[in-house]
Amino acid sequence: MRSLLNKLILKSCAGPFVFGIMIFVLIFVAGDLMFQAVKLIIEQGVALGVVTRLFFYRLPEVIVMTIPMSTLLSALLGMSSLGSGSELVALKSLGIPFTRILRPVILTSVLISLTGFLLNETVVPFGAEAADKLMKFEIMKNQASAVQEKVFLRDEKDGKLKRVVYINELDADKGTLSGIMLHEFNDEGRLVSTLNALRGKWEAPQWKIEDGRMYDVDADGEVRLLARFESQRLSLGMSPAQLQRSTRRPADMSAHELYEYIKDGADLPELWVLFHLKTAVPWACVIMALLGAGFGATRRGRSGGGVGFGISVVIVFAYYVVMSLCRALGEAGNIPPFVAGWGPNIVFFVLGIYFARRVDRV
Repeated sequence: MRSLLNKLILKSCAGPFVFGIMIFVLIFVAGDLMFQAVKLIIEQGVALGVVTRLFFYRLPEVIVMTIPMSTLLSALLGMSSLGSGSELVALKSLGIPFTRILRPVILTSVLISLTGFLLNETVVPFGAEAADKLMKFEIMKNQASAVQEKVFLRDEKDGKLKRVVYINELDADKGTLSGIMLHEFNDEGRLVSTLNALRGKWEAPQWKIEDGRMYDVDADGEVRLLARFESQRLSLGMSPAQLQRSTRRPADMSAHELYEYIKDGADLPELWVLFHLKTAVPWACVIMALLGAGFGATRRGRSGGGVGFGISVVIVFAYYVVMSLCRALGEAGNIPPFVAGWGPNIVFFVLGIYFARRVDRV
């Protein structure tokens, strides 16, 4: 009985899930990737093979982005289908609560979330970094804007971390830096000193940084101001062009890599917000499955596939509006980074619980 019930529920959701992946990927590809590819071919004469590589580098990110949307659509249409065929009424008459009907949907969505998280930690960062390098150094021939924001450098020796450099903004064309933070570590990996500077400029063969402060960090973690300086030399061992090539954007890192960079010294609110978003968004699949199943079950045959798709788009749009608002508040320091990252999931989880509880009362 349990096996048959699970198969019935999952079968009703499987088709809409595959359809959702296909249609949402198609929408993103047609609206973004395809437009960008055609523009590169027509306006800049980029070879079709190069554009195809860029397309496939970006595709994993698009697929992962569509997984929560597809989970929502599959749960909503699957439950609507069961409702329109009176299966839900029959199950309710047998004394089977909606929480039991939800079980295979939620468990499957957990597996989907884990898959999405693993892709975000492995394939997506690799593809994003490869696409970024392809755009800058092969397609644009490094003639596009050379301004990069929030970039990092790690200096290791014999497998031990020696130095971490964070730069808020790098302009390789002008050879300028702004918002410089440098942390020095001893052989045991303990932070021993830190340096902050407002700006820097390339004066070959070194960088000249200005308006800064130097701090000492003792074994207990106490920070003590050593000196203020108007300008001094900083040896990074790289020119602006080399520095640009060796840096990575936080958005292109996996959650694990980003956490390591933050712990290495780049302890900034916007980076913590980004970290929590990277861990929270894949789990939106579970939230969307719960919300879609509850919402779809309460409609029972009153919404066709087209209406269900429209409802899914509206819900996803609302989710990303809340996520954008929370992210802005978190980066500004108005709410804790954890709340900024997980807030949308909490809000929509409450909505999902409301609709799920409502099913048995209808």
